Amino acid sequence: MLNHLWLSFFLIATASALSRWFAGDAAVFAAMVDSLFAMARLSVEVMVLLFGTLTLWLGLLRVAEQAGLVDLLARLLAPLFRRLMPEVPPGHPALGLITLNMTANALGLDNAATPIGLKAMRALQDLNPVPEVATRAQILFIVLNASAPTLLPVTVFMYRAQQGAADPTLVFLPILLATLASTIAGFLAVAAVQRLKLWDPVVLAWLLGGGLALGGFIAVLAGMSAAALAAFSSLLGNLVLFGLIVGFLVLGAIRRVPVYESFVDGAKEGFDVARHLLPYLVAMLCAIGVLRASGALDFALGGLRHVVEAAGWDTRFVDALPTALVKPFSGSAARAMLIETMKTTGVDSFPSLVAATVQGSTETTFYVLAVYFGSVGLRRAKYAVSCSLAADLAGIVASIGVCYWFFG
Repeated sequence: MLNHLWLSFFLIATASALSRWFAGDAAVFAAMVDSLFAMARLSVEVMVLLFGTLTLWLGLLRVAEQAGLVDLLARLLAPLFRRLMPEVPPGHPALGLITLNMTANALGLDNAATPIGLKAMRALQDLNPVPEVATRAQILFIVLNASAPTLLPVTVFMYRAQQGAADPTLVFLPILLATLASTIAGFLAVAAVQRLKLWDPVVLAWLLGGGLALGGFIAVLAGMSAAALAAFSSLLGNLVLFGLIVGFLVLGAIRRVPVYESFVDGAKEGFDVARHLLPYLVAMLCAIGVLRASGALDFALGGLRHVVEAAGWDTRFVDALPTALVKPFSGSAARAMLIETMKTTGVDSFPSLVAATVQGSTETTFYVLAVYFGSVGLRRAKYAVSCSLAADLAGIVASIGVCYWFFG
């Protein structure tokens, strides 16, 4: 799928450039070549900060893991998972791995979450009586993973910082609200298909408790002006970020974990994860740079803008749609689209804020399904795709709506 997507970018760019050349624009090919080298250079600049970000957070996650935080979360969530995944025995290793995977996703460390998620999928596969067909537990896990319940989008903050944002955490609250909409939509879609007993007292307590907390939080936000919302999002984002760092280290010290050595061990894994991303980032950024320089992307966005104008809607969100459209297919392409949007329209422009919110609140659905199911040899995904796409659509719509609320 990625082969076809990447190749199509170059073929579409070539067709667009030829049409412009025949129309008298002789400089289009020079612009495309210049864009190739510019995007290759930008990829390296992005990677410098990405190395540090992943290294930092995987080191901190290792401290939290050795301090017993993951086991604590697994025990806390065990009563809920026993009802949502009744075929998984209590205390099974899959529950702890699922918890750690969702923790990494919550911190916005999607590249760190993938290897953990693959371990969780293999653990669930050990319980699968029909190895080629996805179980109910595997489908629920995949949809929750694909809906990306991101509570702290560290990598989005990093990309904004790299592009010179005055306040990289400005999109903290918009991403939080949009990712909750995505996760709720995905969960309810699976619950409807699997006929989960949502009225079970434990499940109901979690759902009602979360719903009341979210409703109260939104009620507080509703009374704020746009300027106050932006300031509160920045303050809360920075407080949560630093609070987690201190909390992990203090908990590790209390549990007598050698925090420095544990951090270094985890950071080494982060370095290994980050260095493997550069070829993918170069490939996608260069392809998208060529697509933009050829005029093809501007042509497509212009068509969408005319449709939106005809409907009488505001068109500012249209420039963020490339990130939304490619995110289900490729995380590297979506990252490249986000970075390209920030460079083209400005890091704090409305399209860039919407694109950053979409990036933080949705997941690479088809990539996740292909990698996770392929890693254990599953051939029948059943309703996993439709439920995951429902979550993606909810996240995109919520991202646009929340950004108009906060920054409109």
